[in-house]
Amino acid sequence: QVQLVESGGGLVQPGGSLRLSCAAPANIFSLYSMGWYRQAPGKERELVAGTSRGGSINYADSVKGRFTISRDNAKNTVDLQMNSLKPEDTAVYYCNAKFVSGPLRNEYWGQGTQVTVSS
Repeated sequence: QVQLVESGGGLVQPGGSLRLSCAAPANIFSLYSMGWYRQAPGKERELVAGTSRGGSINYADSVKGRFTISRDNAKNTVDLQMNSLKPEDTAVYYCNAKFVSGPLRNEYWGQGTQVTVSS
């Protein structure tokens, strides 16, 4: 069973910062694209930020300029630095590892970490 281990969630005031981290097994990290998703109550899970094996990065429009995803190939971790947090960023954040090659597709999810932005 592949485990993606997340850490770093919590409660923060609006305008504050949090850093999430996700550790993956080395064999997964070297082959898979990594990303962060979030799911707020009553809403669908959405992509927040992703980074491919080649280093390309994409962000949801709602977090551009505020969040930064980084991938450390030596530590097999992917971090999400979240600045200028807003109440609408409140959600459970999930780490994701995804492999797509032609017809082959596989992905793994972390257990989720709660981020609450509130005064």
